Amino acid sequence: MTTELDARMRLGREVERTASVLSSRVVEAFLNVPRHPFVPVFYRRDGGVYRAWRGPGEGWLRAVYADEALVTEVDGVHAEDAPEAGVTGVATSSSTAPTLMAEMLDALDVRPGDRVLEIGTGTGYNAALLCHLAGAGSVTTLDRTERLTDAARERLGTAGFGPAVVRADGAGAYPDGGPFDRVIATCAVRRVPRAWLDRCVTGGVIVVPIGNALGGGAVVRLTKLRAGGAAGRFLHRPAAFMPLRGEDGGTVRAGGVARVEGRRRTSVVGARVLDDHAFSFWAGLALPPAVLRDGATLHDPTDGSTAHIEDHPGRPSTVTTSGPRDLWQPVETARTSWRRYHRPRREWLTMTVDPDGRQVVSFTAPDGWPTAWCL
Repeated sequence: MTTELDARMRLGREVERTASVLSSRVVEAFLNVPRHPFVPVFYRRDGGVYRAWRGPGEGWLRAVYADEALVTEVDGVHAEDAPEAGVTGVATSSSTAPTLMAEMLDALDVRPGDRVLEIGTGTGYNAALLCHLAGAGSVTTLDRTERLTDAARERLGTAGFGPAVVRADGAGAYPDGGPFDRVIATCAVRRVPRAWLDRCVTGGVIVVPIGNALGGGAVVRLTKLRAGGAAGRFLHRPAAFMPLRGEDGGTVRAGGVARVEGRRRTSVVGARVLDDHAFSFWAGLALPPAVLRDGATLHDPTDGSTAHIEDHPGRPSTVTTSGPRDLWQPVETARTSWRRYHRPRREWLTMTVDPDGRQVVSFTAPDGWPTAWCL
């Protein structure tokens, strides 16, 4: 029979084996901080329905300590409150896959005594790991709802950790306690909020997932510069985090886009490229920030432009566009440049945040030719 300690040790070995080269202190944190107190109930997907799975039980324990993200909230319904019949909708909170957590914590380079701010408490598991690395008195973690922060505070206390757990708007309203040596977000943003830079000391580190319209996210590690901006490089691993949400908890999604009627043309770039995580981040940088994706349809609510792509085995795909712009054309152009530069990896890209707020992702080809996208 698998015990909690067995499961935790197995996860620690998986983190050490699967993630990139890690600090021994990060591996030690996963070996010493239990995960199960923070996810007593989580969702399993059964077809199109999310059903709550409650412990204890050996199968439940194995799932808790697997290297997988665990969905804990769907459209605002916490797993603890889920009806027996389950719920449908979009996942709105989760416990991140441990190996991705480990790589982000390693990039954050937390040292004992560092003052750490976490945006996105979620279950509290990542905050517990931060407490192990920095010391509980040095960690402040915040989330958008009282339900999340209350539950996390209780679970952290049960596990022996006492960080400052605060309900606040992740994009702006902050508690006292800064400035911070380290800032980490567990939710995706298109642009790094100014408040995060303002709360970080010069020379401090900010680790944040950058999302885009195609769902192809990546994590950037920024260093705060003396002039007030920041600069850094992306981690190699894909990271599709849930987006930062405001106080109202609203989630923007692309569902409900009507069938596209309009101009038709062909394309050698089919809809399947949207599911290629190696390409989707590169392509998403070229699209306007408001663009939403619904399967094989792209839609920009700011001007009504829409593109629907239909693949045909053995022949070019059909693109149907409406509105003032062809939203598929930037994806086609991105595909051409991505192949020309030999499929650039995320870690080859850099990001700068100027003091005046300008945020740019850049890539320099071996021949010195630069490509840049303003976020």
